[in-house]
Amino acid sequence: MNTERRETRDERRGTRDVRRITCCVTPQRFVVSSLVSRLSSLVFSFLLLVSLASRLSSQQPDLEQSRRRLDEIRQERQTLERQQLRLQSQVSDAGATLKNLEQQRDATNRLVNEIERSISGLGSQLDRSGAELTLSQDHLADRKAVLQRRLADIYRRGPLHTFQVLLAAESFGDLLTRYKYLYLTSRQDRSLVDDVTKLTRNVQKERDKLLGYRTQLDEKKVEREAEMQHYDKLAADKQSQLAQLQKSSQQTRQKLTAIERDEAAVTDLLATLTKNERAAAASRAARPETANAPVVGTLSTSDIGKLDWPVDGDIVINFGPETLSPQQGGGVIRWTGIGIKAPVGTPIRAVAAGKVVRVQRLSTYGLGVVVQHGNGYYSLYWQLQNASVKEGDRIARGTTVGTVGGQNSAKGPHLYFEIRGENQIALDPIAWLKSKR
Repeated sequence: MNTERRETRDERRGTRDVRRITCCVTPQRFVVSSLVSRLSSLVFSFLLLVSLASRLSSQQPDLEQSRRRLDEIRQERQTLERQQLRLQSQVSDAGATLKNLEQQRDATNRLVNEIERSISGLGSQLDRSGAELTLSQDHLADRKAVLQRRLADIYRRGPLHTFQVLLAAESFGDLLTRYKYLYLTSRQDRSLVDDVTKLTRNVQKERDKLLGYRTQLDEKKVEREAEMQHYDKLAADKQSQLAQLQKSSQQTRQKLTAIERDEAAVTDLLATLTKNERAAAASRAARPETANAPVVGTLSTSDIGKLDWPVDGDIVINFGPETLSPQQGGGVIRWTGIGIKAPVGTPIRAVAAGKVVRVQRLSTYGLGVVVQHGNGYYSLYWQLQNASVKEGDRIARGTTVGTVGGQNSAKGPHLYFEIRGENQIALDPIAWLKSKR
């Protein structure tokens, strides 16, 4: 009987030992397997983050540089546009305007190319972001599956499992072992929940990033379309400017032809008058009563720098060649006199005594009066509103020959004044007029 009781007691003790060993070993195996799974997950997450960081670090500088280049090109084009407005508000040559338009076209072309590079970069970034979102979603699904299995296991054990494990301890060491097991399991569960929470946030962040890249890509495409339209407008402006320049050039050629024609007519007129003057002088010399009479001229080289100004005003046309700007059609006009600015209707005074030999209107010079001073010298007054003398009149120095006109000319109201010497040579009137102090 005692022997049977002893054997029964030993069997119970053995069963308790087995239970204790199973209870201790099984949690340790679970903890170890959980730690291995957690470590693998951490390693995978770390490698994923390192890969993403390297990709982002290689792409982010490119996008930032692209944005900086876009800002620089936009600032350059804005400067050119402000310069164009200044050119349009001034009397400038068409060459500068065309150059400005060409520079704007070049800046717009570079801007479009930079936008194309940005679109390409955003497209690559969009693809990478999509791939990263897929990886994050897969990792989240894996962690959720682990969490679901763990929650199912906790549910099966019931809400009193923790107390059952602790109350089943048979010694203080066993209690510490069980408590450590429960603590590690709880920490592992908490870490698993944190992982799922973080991965959920990362997935949402990747989705927002993907949406942001798509929005930027759409904006860049709209911006590219606007820049292409701006480029087409600049091309049309250049063509318009070239057409206007060609038209202005044609008008200038016609104007130069008319000036040359009128200049030739004036030269022929003076040659005829000089010929008639010499014939009259020869006729006087043939008559005995006038053969020894001296020929007195009212204008000579001794008058250089001593003549009064026919009108007071600023010089708007200088003697000699004038190079026209491209906007005016280009070309060179050789002025044989000077233009003196004065209000319409200002009286014009003869610079020396003489005889009015011609009152005539020419297409480019307008109404004019030609005064003969003898010895081959003439003074010519053009762009008159009206003439106060007629052909054949002998006038004194300071006599009013007419009034200022020329209000419809390119220079505005002015007197065009000439002095011609022997052989119809054009002389610079500034050298003959009194110096203005």
